[in-house]
Amino acid sequence: MTIVLIAIALYLLATVLLVTGVRQQPPRQSRVWLLPAVAGVLLHALAHLIAWHQAGGADLHFYAALSLVGLGMAALTALVGAGGRMAALGVIVFPLAALTLFGYQHHGHIIAERLDWRLQLHAWFALLAYATLAIAALLAVMLWLQERALRRREFHQWLRALPPLVELETLLFRTIAVGFVLLTATLLTGVLFVESLFAQHLVHKTVLSVLSWLVFGGLLLGRWRYGWRGGTAVRWTLTAMALLVLAFFGSKFVLELVLGRPA
Repeated sequence: MTIVLIAIALYLLATVLLVTGVRQQPPRQSRVWLLPAVAGVLLHALAHLIAWHQAGGADLHFYAALSLVGLGMAALTALVGAGGRMAALGVIVFPLAALTLFGYQHHGHIIAERLDWRLQLHAWFALLAYATLAIAALLAVMLWLQERALRRREFHQWLRALPPLVELETLLFRTIAVGFVLLTATLLTGVLFVESLFAQHLVHKTVLSVLSWLVFGGLLLGRWRYGWRGGTAVRWTLTAMALLVLAFFGSKFVLELVLGRPA
């Protein structure tokens, strides 16, 4: 519990430092937030490792999976922000990671179900894909807000903390491309290693995940072939991410928390 509280405090400290930098005139691009953010990520990971050791394996129930996605988002934000790009994303991601970790700790840990290495590989690809594409969804929202503010000539202070519009858009599509590769690996390992879709309540997950994969793939194709950008990119990204959230967390919520079945 102490590790969890320290990790949450470090995430919130990193958030405060980022907000302080954004509020300065002009916004300060200091990286003082990076140390508590990285420390928070490491302690977040350590909390899971300790829980898995006590449970006898990787715990991937609803709150554990949610916390792992939060961990992945925080790690990606620290990695990208360390390069001087999109550190402001941490204002959203770090409190979100702290909240998911708190939820995991508060709702306890479940004895892990034994999974062979193939299913574990499938699960890790899925969690990495969700974390990466969740970052892409946040970038899409920021892109929409930035375009909206510029059209209305509303030059808010937070706008100065974001990279130029073109750079933000480039980062969005690069993130989507990485997430698309991970999602492809998730679907391929699922086809190869999951024996019975019907017995494991995975049909709805598979259908929604494939639909999300098609939307993300269509967006990347449209970007390459037709130069899609702006509002089109935002709509496609958020639609695909909504399908992905329904595929994984929506189904896990219903099966585990509503029906009381393993997902």
